Amino acid sequence: MPPPSTAAAAAVSSILRPTPPPALSFHTASLPPIRRSASAASSRLVLARADAAGARGEGAETVFFDGGAHYGDLAENLLLGLTLLWLPLTLAAVSRAFILRYRFTSRRVTVVSGLSGADRTDFPYSSVTSVVVVPRFIGEWGDIIITLRDGTKVDLRSVPRFREVAAYCRSMAAAEGSLASQ
Repeated sequence: MPPPSTAAAAAVSSILRPTPPPALSFHTASLPPIRRSASAASSRLVLARADAAGARGEGAETVFFDGGAHYGDLAENLLLGLTLLWLPLTLAAVSRAFILRYRFTSRRVTVVSGLSGADRTDFPYSSVTSVVVVPRFIGEWGDIIITLRDGTKVDLRSVPRFREVAAYCRSMAAAEGSLASQ
């Protein structure tokens, strides 16, 4: 019996060898660059002055808060997700943790969501009429409900340091003169 040919051996090895996965490319919509202050490198929370000049858009835009949902919200929902009853809420918390980003600057509030970050909502502080906070899990994180001038309610879920962020949003809206007295 003749020895097996190299062509047959190559055909067998090509069948057994796994093919490489297809190259996937995700086109993420990046946010425009914003100048950060020197202390922003150590902390995501930058203390910015809420003066009228910054609220009117004069000068550079500075970031007050840039982040996603609080990690405690994800941890709490993962633990409660061990019960089948809480599983839908766990999936919502996982999607909030990995897909949602909030950015409060000296000029506007930005909410970025979606797998590629393509779903983006921006609104200036001049359109804010009220800011309401709802604490969650003994006050570690909370929800911020912002009502806009046209009646739209923007619900920001699981915001870390929500009291400071809401106070900043109120002060910027008051500097713009759009905040309704509460």
